[in-house]
Amino acid sequence: MWNWSNKRVLLTGGAGFLGSFVADKLRKRGCKDIFIPRSSEYDLVDGHNCKRVIADSSPNVVIHLAARVGGIGANRENPGSFFYDNLMMGVQLMEEARKNSVEKFVAMGTICSYPKFTPVPFREENLWNGYPEETNAPYGLAKKMLLVQSQAYRDQYGFNSIFLLPVNLYGPGDNFNPQSSHVIPALIKKCLDAVATGAPSITVWGTGKATREFLYVEDAAEGIVLATERYNSSEPINLGAGFEISIRDLVGLIVELTSFKGEILWDRTKPDGQPRRCLDTRRAREEFEFTAEVEFREGLLKTIEWYKEEQKKSTKGGSL
Repeated sequence: MWNWSNKRVLLTGGAGFLGSFVADKLRKRGCKDIFIPRSSEYDLVDGHNCKRVIADSSPNVVIHLAARVGGIGANRENPGSFFYDNLMMGVQLMEEARKNSVEKFVAMGTICSYPKFTPVPFREENLWNGYPEETNAPYGLAKKMLLVQSQAYRDQYGFNSIFLLPVNLYGPGDNFNPQSSHVIPALIKKCLDAVATGAPSITVWGTGKATREFLYVEDAAEGIVLATERYNSSEPINLGAGFEISIRDLVGLIVELTSFKGEILWDRTKPDGQPRRCLDTRRAREEFEFTAEVEFREGLLKTIEWYKEEQKKSTKGGSL
């Protein structure tokens, strides 16, 4: 039996998009001691800060969500820093956790670690059957090394670490910065900006043929907490909703929900990214009874409404 009331948790990335939902789930389960380091005080790319954050928090459990992430554009522009920063954060933090006898380490991987042409639905056993899609391979491979480390540390030291592979996330609190956002917030912003300014069209990258799967952020947080409570193996495990939608259909749905009436222009000079993405979610369901709850259309509406409210605050002198 897992009792959160007597656990001290180090939650890296806990002030971020996903982390804020995980922190809320932990508090509702009775966790009273959550240490959330801020990057301004603990730059975890620096090994000294990994050592310091473990010493300062004295955790029983580490949930490592902190990452440097972005959409296709950001990955293309920052392959070196995305590789280095994510690798160094994860590898050094896990090592310090091991040396300090942390009870459990939860490492977050990424769907970007899967091979470019993985058979759909993506099964965990296919993770090593090829090279990732080129635009985000450095990021995907950096995160994948946490799986290697997790399994090696369990074999040599008996260290209890798990490795989760979440699909693309979305929801309230997402990153809407056009320079680094993922596809859903980018499309929502484009459509709502066009509605507000009366623009006759929006431009979307690629051909629209690629497919994606999306998991509502609150569902993802629940999956992470359930895995922390119930899963104790270094075999990788997918977190997803188990459905697939083309980018073209996604654009059509967001256009409908934002009431944009203009033209969609497809910029075919820009990459589609990985051709298809859809996870096999059976292992998570069997191992810790995780199933996504929020229907996709409902989740999109919640995200759009959240962003509209943030825009209103911004125009009244707040910040987005």
